[in-house]
Amino acid sequence: MSEQTQTNELLTVHEVAESLRVDDTTVRRWIKQGVLEAIALPHRGLRQAYRIRRSILDALLTATAVAA
Repeated sequence: MSEQTQTNELLTVHEVAESLRVDDTTVRRWIKQGVLEAIALPHRGLRQAYRIRRSILDALLTATAVAA
């Protein structure tokens, strides 16, 4: 997989939660509060489905590492 393809890769809420070691609910809360940018998918079930670009997650992790 090329680097460009990897940065455009879309991750689920669960995958992001695992990467950040938080609960899915926390990731959803961050999305609703505007802390984490996400793409909203067509809604079918009880919860809104989102996808987060890997580049957004990487930027968040980089910003956190620099701040620490």
